[in-house]
This record gives sequence, structure tokens and C-alpha cells, in this order.
Amino acid sequence: MQPFTFVRLQYRSGNWDTDPRMPSNLLHSLIQYTTVKVNEQEKVVSLESAELFNYPFSYLSGHKLVQFNQKERKNFETYVRNGGFVFVDDCNHDIDGLFAKSFEEQMRQIFGAGALKKLPNNHKLYRSFFTFEDGPPTTSFELNGWGDDLVHDYLKAIEINGRIAVLYSNKDYGCEWDYDFRNKRWLAEDNTKFGVNIIMYALTS
Repeated sequence: MQPFTFVRLQYRSGNWDTDPRMPSNLLHSLIQYTTVKVNEQEKVVSLESAELFNYPFSYLSGHKLVQFNQKERKNFETYVRNGGFVFVDDCNHDIDGLFAKSFEEQMRQIFGAGALKKLPNNHKLYRSFFTFEDGPPTTSFELNGWGDDLVHDYLKAIEINGRIAVLYSNKDYGCEWDYDFRNKRWLAEDNTKFGVNIIMYALTS
């Protein structure tokens, strides 16, 4: 079995290179808690490139405009319809921000109105490795009144053939986990555990 590679999607619009320390932090957590073999460096892959189809998991983030060109749109749809998993995180933590509005519009254009739905808090994603009884954990950005001053009590997802293909968060997990993994020992509770759930779900569903 090939080692797991954390793939970050590069797209032409907006800003895709957010939270630079987050991938190595999650990779460290996979090593710490699971037996999954990992590549210890993230890999940046252009959404326009067919190389994307070599990897089961990818990450897309930003806090500016998301406007896919024709090739990006085609690859995104082909990837998720053929078993790929995309974790999308809005760095604004803002349901009415530019990233949120433009990304959700891209999903509507590709998959149709209503394809992006609230994920129930009893979904198996929340039990795929660790157990989160109350659904998605809250981030410090929500508790500090950042962005839209809301605690988002759910995530959204596009499901294809009974599995999550696109997991979409307004909670800004990327920035929440954007710290050197060596500082994790100072936390009362490791806040990257939900990231482990996301990756394990992607690899086993």
C-alpha cells in the first residue's frame, strides 16, 4: 500500500496556500495515533493536472474568490465522482464571506442546487477513528467571535454513492491546526484529532 500523501490543491483564482504548518501537524497526528504510513511532506498539486487522480485525499482552502476555470472544474468533478475526497476549509470562518459564497456557487454549478447539504452530527465521520458525540468540534476562532461571530454547529458535504466526496467547513480548522506539532504537548486536549477522523474516513470509505 502506498504511503498516505497530504495533497493541497492549487487553483488559479484566490489564494490556495494558507495555513502552511497545518499539513505537517496532521501528518504527525497520523503517525502518533494510527498505523497509516505517511509521506512526511505535503504535496501541492494543480487542480488542472491529471496528477490529482493518483491520490485519494486532497485539501482546498483560502479566504478569497474561488472561480474554477474549465479544466479545474472538469478535474474537480471527475475526481470526486471517481472516488476522490476533498476537504474544503474556509479560512474566513464566515458563511457570507467571499470564499464561502464563491465556493458554494462553484459546487452549485458543478453538482446542482442542493448538492451541498448539512452533515448530521451522528454521521459516521464523527466515529471514523475518535468519537465526537456532538458532531464537529468548535474552533477557537468561533469562540473568539472571529469572522461572522457564529459557532457553526454542523459541516456541509456533497455525498456521492453514499460516501462523502466533498467535506466543507466554515469553522477554519486549517488555521486552528496551523502550528508547529512540537507545541501540541502544551494543549490540554489535542485539537488535531478531528483531522485524523477526516483523513481516516477518506481512506476507508
